[in-house]
Amino acid sequence: MEKSIYNINESGLSYGRGYAYSLQYHIVWCTKYRRKVLTAGADEDCKQLLLDLAEEYSFRIPAMEVMPDHVHVLIDAKPQFYISDMVKIMKGTLARRLFLLHPEMKEKLWGGHLWNPSYCVVTVSDRSREQVEEYIRSQKEKAWGGKGRPPRDLERLQRYHREVLDADHAMSRSGDAGKQQIPEDHSDVSS
Repeated sequence: MEKSIYNINESGLSYGRGYAYSLQYHIVWCTKYRRKVLTAGADEDCKQLLLDLAEEYSFRIPAMEVMPDHVHVLIDAKPQFYISDMVKIMKGTLARRLFLLHPEMKEKLWGGHLWNPSYCVVTVSDRSREQVEEYIRSQKEKAWGGKGRPPRDLERLQRYHREVLDADHAMSRSGDAGKQQIPEDHSDVSS
């Protein structure tokens, strides 16, 4: 069997030389000024560029979604990667390549920056991984249907992860080894 981070056995562990690991991160970052510039093909180009980076830097992307003004990525990475370096590489490379492919995006942004300097990273447990994957995949399907301004994405993401962590904690305290169910009402976590 070929050794790579793509070799994952039934336990969900990946293997390197002399170590086993399972490290997943849910990463979210936004465009500068929350401008909706990741449209008209830029979203698909962004996805392809992320997959190219994953291959180049030997990490996996089990789930991702590119929204008009932000990006969700679930990453499975080696322990040698510093998450801040990974985010810097992804955001910097994507910005350079997307500006080359879509120069019209610069017209909607001031100062020539595609991304807001901030980002959110949340570690993902084995129990919550499927839920996070579904959350990311369903981003474009969900539309906020309330009145007034929808809650900010970061607030929704934090609330969602608090719910998952609280449910994980409750399950571990009760000794229930079964899988956690996705909350029925997750309208407050849609974007």
